[in-house]
Amino acid sequence: MGRHASTSARTGVARRPALLAGLALVLVAVLVVGGLWWAGRDDAASEATGCTEQTVRVTVAPEVGALVEQLLAEPQELSGGACAVAEVTAEEPLQTLADLGALDAGALPQVWVPDSSLWAARAGDAGLEAAGSVATSPLVLATSRAAAEGLGWTETPPTWGQALTTERPLAVPDLTASAEGLSVLAAVRQSLGGGEAADNAVVEAVLAAARGEVPSVADALRAGTEGGADAPLVPVSEQEVLATNQAAGSDSLVAVYPSDGSPSLDYPVLRVPTAEEDAAPAVDAVVQALTAGSVGTAARATGFRDSDGGAPDGAGAGTGVQEAAPAALQLDGAALQALLGRLSSLATPSRLLTVIDVSTSMNAPAGNGTRATLARDATKSALTLLPDSYSGGMWAFAFELDGDRDFVELAPLRQFGEDAGGRTQRQLLVEQFDSIPDLLRPGGTGLYDTTLAAVRAARDAYDPNSVNTVVLITDGENEDDAGIQLGPLLDTLRAEADPARPVKVVGIALGPDADLDALEQIGDATGGAAYQALDPEDLQGVLFDAIRRRG
Repeated sequence: MGRHASTSARTGVARRPALLAGLALVLVAVLVVGGLWWAGRDDAASEATGCTEQTVRVTVAPEVGALVEQLLAEPQELSGGACAVAEVTAEEPLQTLADLGALDAGALPQVWVPDSSLWAARAGDAGLEAAGSVATSPLVLATSRAAAEGLGWTETPPTWGQALTTERPLAVPDLTASAEGLSVLAAVRQSLGGGEAADNAVVEAVLAAARGEVPSVADALRAGTEGGADAPLVPVSEQEVLATNQAAGSDSLVAVYPSDGSPSLDYPVLRVPTAEEDAAPAVDAVVQALTAGSVGTAARATGFRDSDGGAPDGAGAGTGVQEAAPAALQLDGAALQALLGRLSSLATPSRLLTVIDVSTSMNAPAGNGTRATLARDATKSALTLLPDSYSGGMWAFAFELDGDRDFVELAPLRQFGEDAGGRTQRQLLVEQFDSIPDLLRPGGTGLYDTTLAAVRAARDAYDPNSVNTVVLITDGENEDDAGIQLGPLLDTLRAEADPARPVKVVGIALGPDADLDALEQIGDATGGAAYQALDPEDLQGVLFDAIRRRG
């Protein structure tokens, strides 16, 4: 799961771009992602190995990052005086899943350790090859000890179905980004018999969460550690119960193990097909290090169970976690995927007009590329996660990009599955996103005229069955002195606002020179929001958060 994991980055290794959280968020109902890099060892150790190093890219779920870093701390010996050195990136599985569908093979990890094999199933024909498991952690219902005792669950644990049907608030994790959230809802559905009534109960829980009628996961965990008898329920991994108690210096949060068994996070070790065929021996060595018989000891020491269910260190009476492994609950894979599809369809579709700055400042270096290439990759990654029921269009803008106009339409607003001249709208948008680095123009940024025109265009193409949003990505400030200025722009946006056709502006301020204050005022005037990515490499994470919240 990873959202509460605490890790520290090693020096000497570049951070990987986070999944366009800002830009992608405008395109996807998805979760915030963070990325931290570790080298398997420090530079001084590298010089002392005396072997020819072959780097293997390893991406892991954040909460298992420290364990994997420990297991791969030493170079793995290869033949001929070579050795495999792991470069470990911690990021949310959702981000890696999006990358698999958007990035070139050379930019992908060679080994992926997500929290659950569900991600491999969602990757479809990506060609992932499972090689074992580095750790496991059963899914439980976390709440305060006082709440569990008050419900009688310390003596007689409930079924998953009974837990859902209590009047106790249930914090439902983001299903698009959380394997445990989806697994627990599938367990509830299975516990309730798997029929229409079970479907309706699960849907009701999800809709309540979407309406904000239940606490967030973080708030629910906090309430559990505070020990109140009214603490809500939250489905999480057993490892997170231990980690949360340790971080809070508390033993008040407890894991309730439902009587019909627990599905588990299995932390699979997956080989990812890449273009580097000569890297196979190095990849095999890293995979072997992550699946060796000795791995279980390290897994238990970091709060996980081993592949046989052996108890994590620190489990037992008074810790909130039991030593004995709970009964395993095997979920129906086909039913689980069908549930994901149904729950995804519940969300109101987004209609996103993405407007991207193509002034020459977007050519500034950022990570392994430029701001423009990061915007390209972020938007493409986000697009892979949006269903065909969503709609999107694309504009580019600078200063007098098209005659006297500061903007140009590259793709009109359409549903992603619609025909767009012999290919789908989704394919057209991929083509246009790919063109971003080639569109850069000198002359400055025509921010305000573009904003007003984009809002008017989105309103003219308004879909009453969607959330209509303009996503504005810029790394500069308005430099069109002849056009509308900020004060008149804000007045016009407010005056033209139509309650029957609301259009929000979500602004992404990319880098230190972007005018965040202006974007915030524009967001306020339209009911939207503004986000800042001071480090351009954080664009993906900002985008995803922006899209999930949709203003």
